[in-house]
Parts: sequence; C-alpha cells; structure tokens
Amino acid sequence: MYQTFTMDLAGRTLKVDINRVGKQANGCAFMQYGETTVLCTATASEKPREGIDFFPLSVEYEEKLYAVGKIPGGFNKREGKASENAILTSRVIDRPMRPLFPKDYRNDVTLNNMVMSVDPACRPELVAMIGAAIATSISDIPFDGPCAMTQVGLIDGEFVVNPSQEQWKNGDLNLTVASTSEKVIMIEAGANEVPEEKMIEAIYMAHEVNQTIIAFINDIVAKAGKPKHEYTSCAIPAELFEEMKKIVTPEEMETAVFTDEKQVREENIRKITEKFEEAFAENEEWLALLGEAVYQYQKKTVRKMILKDHKRPDGREITQIRPLAAEVDLIPRVHGSAMFTRGQTQICNVCTLAPLSEVQRIDGLDENEVNKRYMHHYNFPSYSVGETKPSRGPGRREIGHGALAERALIPVLPSEEEFPYAIRTVSETFESNGSTSMASTCASCMSLMAAGVPIKKMVAGISCGLVTGDTDEDYVLLTDIQGLEDFFGDMDFKVTGTTEGITAIQMDIKIHGLTRPIVEGAIARCREARLFIMDNCMKPAISAPRASVGEYAPKIIQIQINPEKIGDVVGQRGKTINTIIERTGVKIDISDEGAVSVCGTDKVMMDEAVNMIKIITTDFEEGQVFTGKVVSIKEFGAFIEFAPGKEGMVHISKISRERINRVEDVLTLGDKVTVVCLGKDKMGRISFSMKDVAQQ
Repeated sequence: MYQTFTMDLAGRTLKVDINRVGKQANGCAFMQYGETTVLCTATASEKPREGIDFFPLSVEYEEKLYAVGKIPGGFNKREGKASENAILTSRVIDRPMRPLFPKDYRNDVTLNNMVMSVDPACRPELVAMIGAAIATSISDIPFDGPCAMTQVGLIDGEFVVNPSQEQWKNGDLNLTVASTSEKVIMIEAGANEVPEEKMIEAIYMAHEVNQTIIAFINDIVAKAGKPKHEYTSCAIPAELFEEMKKIVTPEEMETAVFTDEKQVREENIRKITEKFEEAFAENEEWLALLGEAVYQYQKKTVRKMILKDHKRPDGREITQIRPLAAEVDLIPRVHGSAMFTRGQTQICNVCTLAPLSEVQRIDGLDENEVNKRYMHHYNFPSYSVGETKPSRGPGRREIGHGALAERALIPVLPSEEEFPYAIRTVSETFESNGSTSMASTCASCMSLMAAGVPIKKMVAGISCGLVTGDTDEDYVLLTDIQGLEDFFGDMDFKVTGTTEGITAIQMDIKIHGLTRPIVEGAIARCREARLFIMDNCMKPAISAPRASVGEYAPKIIQIQINPEKIGDVVGQRGKTINTIIERTGVKIDISDEGAVSVCGTDKVMMDEAVNMIKIITTDFEEGQVFTGKVVSIKEFGAFIEFAPGKEGMVHISKISRERINRVEDVLTLGDKVTVVCLGKDKMGRISFSMKDVAQQ
C-alpha cells in the first residue's frame, strides 16, 4: 500500500505519494502541486566509485513536452538534449543538496526529476526542487537533510509566494531560496533593481515558508523513511596528515600557498607534492590518497590564516578588490566590444545586433513558444587556466555562468519599441582566477554601451567569499574572491546590480547554511564593491551608451502600417516583399500589429525600401506623385510599376503635351518616369499622367 501526504502550500495543495511508483529506486516521491505532476527519484550505487576525490552527484531535470500537450519539433519527434532551462533547474537543485551529503561519500548518486504535466499556476521547477529533497530524505542514502525550497515574486510592490508562470515572467523579482531547518543554504535571484533591504526581506520570507515544508518532510520521513545505509568512508587518515607535517611544516606550506601569482603557487605545490611522493614511495595506500591529502593540507593552511590572522593568499585586505582595468573597442569591425580585467581574471565581450527576426525561439514547457531577444553566451576555454583539453561545447557550468550574466543585464535593456534589435553578447574567458561570471557582467555592460544599445543604467557584479570557524559568530567575509579562496572557502556569493538595487544573485556554499548576519553582510559588501568598480573602472572606459550603433552594425528604420495592408506588402506567396528585399538588400520584419522594421547597412537602400512600403500601403488619391519604371507598352498607353507588385497606366494622351502617334516614340521598356495620379478608371485601375506632373 502506498501512502499519501498533503499540505497547504501558498493556497494550493501539495500532494506526495510514497511507494505508489518507482519502488526499485532508493527513494521516490510522486509529486502533485495543483495539477503539475513531477516524478522525483533518488538512487545510489552500492559501492563507491574508485579513483575519484569528489562526490559523484548527478541531478537531472527532464522536460517531457507531453506535459503541455506538445509534440517535439524536428525530424526525430522525441525529446533530445536538455534545454537551457532544464540545465539551469538541475543546477538550482544540485547546489543546496550537494553540501548535505557526507563529505567522505563517494557512491554515485542520481536525482532524477521528470515533469509529466504542467499547471500554469504551479511552476514545475519548484515541485521538482521539493520532490528531490523528499525522495532523498526518505531513501536510505546518507543525507543530512531535509532541505526545502520556496520561490518569491514581486507584483506591484507586493510579495507573492510561489507565483504562477505568468506572475514569474512579469514580476519584478524571481527569487528561489533553499533552507535547512536552521539556515539559508541557497539563493538564486533575478530582479528589476530591487533594493538590498527589500531583497533580504524576501529571502527571509521564503526561509519562513521553508520551515513549514521541512516540518511536512520530517513527518513523511518519520512515517515512510528508510534507515540510512552504511558506506565506506574515503576520509584521509589522521596519521597521514601527521607524517606530512613532519616533511613539510605548516609554516613551509603557508609560504608556498601565500602568493598573488597562481602559476607560482602551483609550482610551489608541485615541488611539495614531489617531496611527499619521494617520502611515501613505498606506501602505496598513502600514495593513492596523496592528491586529496595535499589539497586538504593547503585548505587547512589557507583557512587558518584567513580566519585567525585575516591574511589572504595574495596579501590583500579583507575588503580589497584586485587591480582593475577596462577598455572598449579592442576588436575591430564587430558591433561592440569591451574587455574587463580584475586581477588574473580577464573577459572579452563582443556584442552583435540583428533584426528581431533573429530572436531565439524556445520550445519548452511554457504555455506559449517563448522568444528570447537578448542572449548572453559564455565560453571557458582550457587555456584560460593554463590547461589543455579539447573543446566539446558548453557544459553546465558555462551555461549557468552565461545565464547569470544574462539575467543581470535584462532589467536595464531598452524595450523593443525603443530599440528594435535582437542582441547577442558573447563572453570569451581570456584568463580565469575567480568569478568570471561577474567579470562577464561588467564586460557585457560595457560592450552593450559601446555598441550603442541604450541601456537604462550601468550594471556591475562582484563575488563575496566566506571562511567559517567553530561557531556561527566566528567567520570572515572576503570581497572579490580568487580561485584559491573559492576552492578552500565556504561560499561564493555573487551579486549584480545598478546604483539603485540588485538585478541578480547566485549563492553557492559548501557548508550547512548561512546565518542572517552573513547573508546581510555579504549583500552589503557586494553593493559597496560593485559601486567601486563602476566609478573606478567602468565609467572611465565608457560612461554612457553611444548615441548610435556603430558603422558595421545594421541600421533599423521602423514605420507603422495599417495591419489590413500587411497582405499587400507581403504579396502572393511573398512575391512583393521578396522583390523589395532583392532590389534593396535589406531585411524586413512585420509584426501582426503592423510594425515594420527595415534593417540594412546602406541608408539609401533602406530609404528606398521604406518608400516602396509606404507607396504599397497608401490609399491612392488624385494628385499624388510617384516615380516608376515602364514595364509594359501597349498601343493605348504604357504601364508603370511604381512599387513592387503595384502598377498604373499612362494613357497615350497623357504621355506628352504634344500629340504623339506611337507610345514607343517617347517611351521604351525600363525607362524611369515621374507620374501624377489621376485616380482610378472605370475598371478600378490606377491612372497616371506624365504631362500633368509639372502642374503639381
């Protein structure tokens, strides 16, 4: 018999079925929130994976298009690789749950979340997040949970807990918060310049809701949970550390790791590792653990010096930002470019503008197909960290970093009416030593301004780190963490924003949560740092968007036509619009509301295309003057094409003020002539006169 548990969550019923399906998984929760249904499972291997020094956790979020009554597009007609939204959702589930597994656990664990139906009032991502926590908590997999997640929106100045899809898209805040029973463990946010105080209020509103969910999960575990299984610990033996300290003293290790040059530090550690390998040459068991042991030795050394002496590896003060540099226009011929450097982290961003017809179309679990007008892509080649490996396309990390920088800039972008372009920025990582996503935000902002995109305000970002001691009050916050402080520290708290407020947050931690003073301190520290970066680095390079797009960027002219005339512009099977495009070399986009965008690089040709469209959509009146081409000659007159697909006739008597016997005596095919409209004849055709033009 299966068990069903329910709770009221933000005015809707959350239902969980245990032992109804997926009984061979270590843990399975069949979730329903409203009519959104997600199957969440947790499975683990029986034995640890050999030869690894990390916890092999895999989180999957599967979007089944039958959940919204769609058949996948393309030839295959089945779901393919995970969408960007699915990858980002997997990361949001992974980040709070990973720290709650034992640090010495090496068994493979997979958390699979399959979306089977979607109710627009209940977002499936939220259901999967809660379901993954329940499935793991009731399983026999070691897990120091439960944890819970809540989303908060901001609609017309009011907070909304677990907003609908529509509210999530149109609100001023997209906040996801994960908590344990005591502390906040993960924060992810996109915001429309939400002030820091308002953001903190929303975070702890979500934290309070999470406590009700955790109580619900604890009840499920008490009634349906399995005992946790024993596992083989992969912890480093204490006696190995003691022997290592005899060979390389803590003072020697401190000297090796405390330098501002990453390459020097790595060379120092290489020499120390060789000492250990020589000393333990006959102890195969210890040699197999040496890589992780050296890492742990470095970590203990760095954490001790930061926490006790407030000494950072590169000698900076706790609140000090590494040396900054910025420049624009370093890449010729592109539409916009900028480079941002912070210490040994360097990002070059390139901006490309295109007509709105080139927006990205996304076929996902939303009710309607989504058009993505602004795209930010992030690349992290191996040379940026001095390594060598082939490029296999963007991984989950690259997609996550790109999405964070993209989210940071969206609130300040101009509307389509103000700036009718599709926009793509690409961040190329030239060098990496900590927080390239925040450098990408700064570089993207400057690149957009250099390209002439009229963004509303400047955006910058920075990351704050953390080293904790034995108590909640014993901690040190670090402004602008470098790679070593990220690896050995407890937190990577990224915040982007303007002078007015926050536009994005992403918080990763390796411990069991943060106290409120830490969260508030990190947010305040990031505000102070981002304002410093804007004033002292970005503004000297470029202080405002350029007045117009660059020489090589496409230019766009927008006009409005009567929507009833769209068919006239397009023509039968697109003949008319294609003729305009062929003659002028422009691109033309027409919305259902009659907004016409003409895109090109030649101003003369763009004006000609606009003139053609205006002529085609004009209700012809007597006295209007046109320039056209002779396309047909008859005994009684000539036909003049004055716009693609539009012709009128000049009667032989209206060609010249003097009497002529033959049309060919004055006109030949292809002649360009100026005519005045006389109205329409009895057959409804447009009549022109050449001889009466001068009188107009």
